[in-house]
Amino acid sequence: MSGYIDLQVNGYAGIDFNAKTITDQQWIDVCKRLSDDGVDQILATVITAPFPEMILRVRHIADVIERLPEVRERVAGIHVEGPFLNPETGYVGAHPVDAVRKADQSMAERLLDSGNGHVRLVTLAPESDSGAEVTRFLTDRGICVAAGHSNATLDQLKESIDNGLKLFTHLGNGCPGELPRHDNIIQRVLSVADQIAVSFIADGHHVPPFALRNYLDVMPDANIIIVTDAISAAGLGPGKFQLAGQTVTVDEDGAAWSADRTHFAGSAATMPEMMAVLTDKVGVSVEQAKRWMSDNPRRLLNTTSFNDNTVQ
Repeated sequence: MSGYIDLQVNGYAGIDFNAKTITDQQWIDVCKRLSDDGVDQILATVITAPFPEMILRVRHIADVIERLPEVRERVAGIHVEGPFLNPETGYVGAHPVDAVRKADQSMAERLLDSGNGHVRLVTLAPESDSGAEVTRFLTDRGICVAAGHSNATLDQLKESIDNGLKLFTHLGNGCPGELPRHDNIIQRVLSVADQIAVSFIADGHHVPPFALRNYLDVMPDANIIIVTDAISAAGLGPGKFQLAGQTVTVDEDGAAWSADRTHFAGSAATMPEMMAVLTDKVGVSVEQAKRWMSDNPRRLLNTTSFNDNTVQ
C-alpha cells in the first residue's frame, strides 16, 4: 500500500462519522470513495460531545470495523479528539464548550473500552491533564497521544513529551486568530518540533500557503504530517453539511465555516486536493508531499519510531 494515510477524518463524501445513525451501506460507500481518491487508510475521528454520545460513536465505529471487511481495510482505527480540550474561545474551535472536560483517567479508560482496541489516537490539551497523568496512562496502553486545541505552556508541552506525547494536532488551528507576538502556542510547538510529529491542514484555508511554507521550513521533514480534518462535505463542493449536529457551510472557495462564520469547522478538502495545494501553492515537491501524506503518518501508526521522541 502506498496511498495516502489520513489521521483525522470526521466524515467524507456526504457521511458524517459523528452522526447518530450511519448504515452499513453508507460506510461501504464512503470507503469506496476514499479508495477512489487514493486513500489507503484513515482514522475515523470522533469529536467532543456529551460523554455518553462519544461512547456510542466510538462503539459504533469499532463495531463496523469488526463486522465489515470493506471498512476494516480502509479504517485503521479511531481518533478521539476531545473532550479533554482547552474550553477557551478560539482554542476550543468547533468543539461544544459545554461538553469539554478536564482530562480524567476513568473517562479515558471508558473511551478505550468502548473502542474495543480500535482507538489509536487521542487528542487532548496538556494543560487539562494535570501532571500528564492521562497522557502517560494512554501511552502505556499503546495509544498515540496528541496535543491540540491547546494553549499549553512550554513546560507543560515538555512534561507531556516526557510522558509519551507524540504528536501535535493541526498546528496553526484550534487557537485564536490573534495571539501574543512571541510566546504563543505555535512558537512553543515549533520549538519542540524535533521531538514530536506535527500535523497541518493543507487545504489553503486553515493556514495560508505562505505561512504553511514557513512552518514546514523549520520542521524536521520526518516529523511533518498532513491531515484533511475532513467533514461530510469533503469532495462535494459548496453547500450546507453536518458535523456532529452542527450545520457547516462550505463557501465557493471550498472553506468550511461554522454557522456564525467565526471559525472553520473541519475541512471540505480531499487528500488529492491537498496534494495540489502543497505542490502548486506551497511549492513543495511531489516526493516531499508524499512523505508527509503517506510515509510519516504510516510510521506513526505502525511503528514506535516516535516513542523515544527523537527524529528518525
